[in-house]
Amino acid sequence: MRLPVTDPAFVADPYPVFAAARAAGPVQWDNGLGMWVALGHAAANAVLRDRRLGRIWRDRSPLADFASFNLIHRNAMLEMEPPEHTRLRRLVSAAFARGHVERLRDWVASVAAALADQVADAGSDGGPVDLIPAYAEPLPVAVIAELLGVPESDRPLLRPWSNAIVRMYEYARSDAVQAAAETAAAEFVAYLRELAADRRASPGEDLVSHLVTVRDTDGGWLTEDELVTTCILLLNAGHEATVNVTANGTWALLRHPAELARLRADPTLVPLAVEELVRYDAPLQLFERTAVSTVSLDDVVVEGGQKVAALLGAANRDPSAFSMPDLLDVGRVDNPHLGFGAGVHFCIGAPLARVELQASLATLVSRFPGLALAVEPVRHPEFVIRGLSSLPVTVR
Repeated sequence: MRLPVTDPAFVADPYPVFAAARAAGPVQWDNGLGMWVALGHAAANAVLRDRRLGRIWRDRSPLADFASFNLIHRNAMLEMEPPEHTRLRRLVSAAFARGHVERLRDWVASVAAALADQVADAGSDGGPVDLIPAYAEPLPVAVIAELLGVPESDRPLLRPWSNAIVRMYEYARSDAVQAAAETAAAEFVAYLRELAADRRASPGEDLVSHLVTVRDTDGGWLTEDELVTTCILLLNAGHEATVNVTANGTWALLRHPAELARLRADPTLVPLAVEELVRYDAPLQLFERTAVSTVSLDDVVVEGGQKVAALLGAANRDPSAFSMPDLLDVGRVDNPHLGFGAGVHFCIGAPLARVELQASLATLVSRFPGLALAVEPVRHPEFVIRGLSSLPVTVR
């Protein structure tokens, strides 16, 4: 098998290819990617949970060219396995447990409402408004910045840094993309070191202040590199996924007007609808692991040292796990999607992401009963992180 990950037609709609490949077997070798891929839900779930399949970070080489990029991954809990992962996640969870998500719930709704006001003003003449820069992007950036305590004057820096860094996760990267990622990583690391120093001197109620002071039961604490990396991970993983769920999900609803009308008629469906939009068009399509010993997946033997990926987009459309998986159902109840991962690496920011997505979707649906697609949106050309670069709509 060879998934055509650079083919624009495949990137535009990979799901028929996934279905055909999955029918041939839930775990297969991909000749192009040079790794095993788990296309079935049960197999992908096993990949995410089996500790013999670990996140094993290897520094980019040459080290001098990627010093900052390597630093923020070498110290990230997403790239760690127990016991290091257990210690770091416990510390970060302790900081999150200080009520940050609930503290932000009403504020997130107010930000969504304010952004909707701006969208309404921009579209008051009946012309198109691009929902990506006007609505989908500003909300999660504002939320993560508020969570971390980033001053408003500095918040425009965050999105460009994140955009540049996450492009390194794709399988076709130019030298310019790699250089931009390293530059962004270096600038982001330097900025967060200054922010952490400021919070040590003058702590507040933000997450950075709590990460600076948090201790575990053994008296350990986050190193400065771990603190910086955690903040970058929260921004990159949190806001990229939220932007793409909002954009992919809005487009999906506009292509399924009956489901959009159903959601408008019954706003209590919003929490279920958010989970369905994550499942229906996954914002992260693929998540890699490396076998540290021989592992059997379905009828396949993965040898130690080989890579295996959970193909989340395929797993979330597996008919053995979902009734009518290619159908968008905003009221879907039985929905064990893998959009937030599974096992020890389950997304630590999932509760916050759900708050953001529910506020974003509820506001968009209720505020704009005439929401309609103006022209076909433009999709990012990359496969792994699935999103739109523009979503022009009319709001009258």
